[in-house]
Amino acid sequence: MSFDSSDRTSVPRRTVLGGAGAAAAVAALAACGASTDTAGDPPQAQPPTTTAPPGPDAQVVAAVADVPVGGGVLIEGKRLVLTQPAEGDFCAFLALCTHQGCNITSVEGDTIVCACHGSKFALDGSVLQGPAKRPLKSQPVEARGTDLVVG
Repeated sequence: MSFDSSDRTSVPRRTVLGGAGAAAAVAALAACGASTDTAGDPPQAQPPTTTAPPGPDAQVVAAVADVPVGGGVLIEGKRLVLTQPAEGDFCAFLALCTHQGCNITSVEGDTIVCACHGSKFALDGSVLQGPAKRPLKSQPVEARGTDLVVG
């Protein structure tokens, strides 16, 4: 095989194919490192299901002492239900039933009641008795000193 002067600047075919193969191998290894398949991975921590803490527009809605442990209160002027399922664990919900939007009418012991159609909710907002099928809509709440802050 003979080369003339114009062939001296060309790259041999074997070099080009070898380089392409190496590039393909690097791309395949990079793809393996970026795999999104999590079937063999250890379980990941799930994000918390609680709402975010109150923001800059938060407002004091009640005193910590106003919400009994294992019970709750209805704040009609704010359309809120505040509960304390366990000592220091506060929840806040819109005081609207998720069945047809009626106003929550009371908190009786450990049960949030909508007398409109008889729905009842637990202190964590979950449905105890229908016709409502969805939990109450939660609001961010935080105890700051002796105040409960929502917003």
